[in-house]
Amino acid sequence: MYMNKMLKSPFFALHLSRMKQHIYHFSMLIYTSILLNDVLAQETNTSVPQPVFKNGEAQIVPAFANADTWIKEELWVETTFDSDNDGKLDRMHVMLTRPAQTNSKELKLPVVYMSSPYNGLKLWALLGFSEKKNYWNVKHELGEQPKAHRHVKLGTRKKRPFGSSYSDRTWVPRGYVTVYSSSPGTGFSDGSPTIGGENESLAPKAVIDWLCGRVKGYTTRTGLEEVTAFWCNGKVGMTGTSYDGTLCIAAATTGVEGLEAIIPVAPVTSFYHYYRSNGLVRSPEGYLGEDMDVLYDVINTGDKSKRKQNNRFVRDSILLKNEDRITGDYNDFWASRDYLSKIDNMKAAMIMAHGFNDWNVMTEQSYRFYAAAKAKGLPVQMYYHQGDHGGDPSLTMMNRWFTRYLHGIENGVEKDPAVYIVREHEYKPTVYSSYPDENAQDVTIYPHKGVSNTGHLVLVEKEKNETDSLIDNVRYSGKELLEVKNEAHRLLFVSPTLKEDLRISGVSTIKIRLASSKPAANLSVWLVALPWETEKGTVVYDNIITRAWADPQNRESLTKGEPLAPNTFYDLSFNLMPDDQVIPKGQQIGLMIFSSDKEFTLWPDPGTVLTVDLDGTQLTLPVVGGENAYKKAMGIE
Repeated sequence: MYMNKMLKSPFFALHLSRMKQHIYHFSMLIYTSILLNDVLAQETNTSVPQPVFKNGEAQIVPAFANADTWIKEELWVETTFDSDNDGKLDRMHVMLTRPAQTNSKELKLPVVYMSSPYNGLKLWALLGFSEKKNYWNVKHELGEQPKAHRHVKLGTRKKRPFGSSYSDRTWVPRGYVTVYSSSPGTGFSDGSPTIGGENESLAPKAVIDWLCGRVKGYTTRTGLEEVTAFWCNGKVGMTGTSYDGTLCIAAATTGVEGLEAIIPVAPVTSFYHYYRSNGLVRSPEGYLGEDMDVLYDVINTGDKSKRKQNNRFVRDSILLKNEDRITGDYNDFWASRDYLSKIDNMKAAMIMAHGFNDWNVMTEQSYRFYAAAKAKGLPVQMYYHQGDHGGDPSLTMMNRWFTRYLHGIENGVEKDPAVYIVREHEYKPTVYSSYPDENAQDVTIYPHKGVSNTGHLVLVEKEKNETDSLIDNVRYSGKELLEVKNEAHRLLFVSPTLKEDLRISGVSTIKIRLASSKPAANLSVWLVALPWETEKGTVVYDNIITRAWADPQNRESLTKGEPLAPNTFYDLSFNLMPDDQVIPKGQQIGLMIFSSDKEFTLWPDPGTVLTVDLDGTQLTLPVVGGENAYKKAMGIE
């Protein structure tokens, strides 16, 4: 999750960011010149320029767009907690950018607020953190106590950046103040990181309370000279990606007054679902061996004099003590870091955004929270795309949302389409009335035994379908397991070749009856589109439809796993990640069942045998058009 998981390639990310800024600056100059005549006529009627709205969106106001006149401030907001145990209430470091016209005290503007644990990070220090010794070693038997890993010490940025120039140039010219804060124990904020602990929710709440005039802010970290947000109209919106998006959720679930709208992008809504899967210890993609204590080490960039004490009281006594890499069971610790349990407090309108092929923060995170907010009756929209981690909604979509809820302009956004999904190989989203699609119906298909661990997916259940077995071997990646030469280590069941495109929308479910030769085993399931495309330009959604992982020991309960009696069959059922994908004609749907997943699970020694009873195994797909559409696509009369 580190800054979009450090963007996977820092050099690419840096150049991409700069390119976006150049494109934005150029387009802003063109747009400003077109708008100037309309706006100047309005500005002549008042001594202080005011926000301008057109077609339900806040427009660029030339008087606000001159970056040379922007006022940039730094301050510390006092909170209600003392998470570093120094006997003083923690203060959060805040940076902001506002138009010079707000100094007149005749202009009050809403706020676009972004909170982050990453403001104190040094990029080059993070490159060193990627060494394997800083992560948990995943190469050990299931249920075995893993060896301790090195806890890295990162330096803190000494430079105080005033937020993001891209965000400033997007929102300040449109009549907003941009506000940035560092979460507890990071950057120049007091306190300690807790990775989803209560202080990480109360910190952005305190900043919003300061913006609304309810708590105190100070010009220095320890001083008593107060500073007020006299320029704020009392309405705040939040946005951010990954952990920054999580902090939007964290603030909203406190129910703080003044937080009117949030736009979280790929947020973690449950840290259990981030580091565990159906009782199984599972890593996020690209960060094998990461866990709560590892993420703590990455963002622990606060006051150096407090770090040893914070490590002792938070990392070692709370995170390491309760994260439990031995069983992967759900416990009170994980429950306290699930924001869904606090959604009753939430009042803010929300656009949720996510990529269907995000295997870092997976789509169950956004969908579960979106569905609960919708059921609660909150104003919600969903924006999905076919990419991976990150991906904001369009500026128009965000602008209309903030214009309605922060400026109070009745632009009819409540009547806008509820769901936007960017379809495969497209750039503009397609609008839908709901997600999952209202025409999606569950279609159950069954695996039939074939030869060489490769069988068929059919609509008709077959009795006495016998069993099929596989031998666990983590040396092979999921892609390699699809190859015929590695067939002994997986089971693969393939549908007929599609005669027409087939769209699935929603959550697929698998039921499996299996036996293990050992008391514990990993279980991995991939749903793939075949043949596997390897041509230049192929993207992940051409191949992987959706997937999931589970611990058969937790077949009855997430809170307590039971060892497997060797060679005894058990039934378990679990969901695959939510998806919306069109599988094109000419391809086949493949269900691959295997044990250890090289990219995500622990790595036990090869040799565990999993035997699947096909009579007790089935896959349910949410097919748009239901069984009739499925039959038509498969060429079934």
